[in-house]
Amino acid sequence: MRKDRQLRMIPCDYAVREADGKKYIEGYFAVFNSNYELWPGATESVAPGAFDGALSDDIRCLIDHETRLVLGRNTVGTLSLRVDERGLWGRVEINELDGDAMNLYARVQRGDVSQCSFGFEILDEETEYREDGSVHWTIKRVKLYEVSIVTFPAYKDTGVQARKAEYDQMKKRSADAFREKCMRRLKKHGA
Repeated sequence: MRKDRQLRMIPCDYAVREADGKKYIEGYFAVFNSNYELWPGATESVAPGAFDGALSDDIRCLIDHETRLVLGRNTVGTLSLRVDERGLWGRVEINELDGDAMNLYARVQRGDVSQCSFGFEILDEETEYREDGSVHWTIKRVKLYEVSIVTFPAYKDTGVQARKAEYDQMKKRSADAFREKCMRRLKKHGA
């Protein structure tokens, strides 16, 4: 399940800009070392270096992860992505002849749309099972497919469900192991 394509949503602080007679939407699509809760007891963060080597692939900027609503593409220069000490920053040039793009530009400008997401595959990660029973994943390296400017997070069809199933399975294995250990102790002491 870890190799499945996954989506993550974060609140963003997008800016709309006009420069050289062109319109842009820009902001961070991912922030490093920022823990976000997947569900109670489970958190995740993106490590610096997670996007190393990933930005030379053919990556699109979409509206709400809709492949038919392409805002820009890095291979043609309408999407710029870079990594800095804060995270994955991007700027997409808005096609003023595209009604969907102009509508999104206006919604971002008013503040009606302010979230972003990225579609990726986990290539390397660390899992930390904490003493309090919680779990934390640190994403170390990804294959990036797309970044999206979104109205709502799209968790129901994402890798979060895969992580939740894995977490539930891990908790069940832990409880089973504890019961087995207790049963061995009881048998050992003749109870």
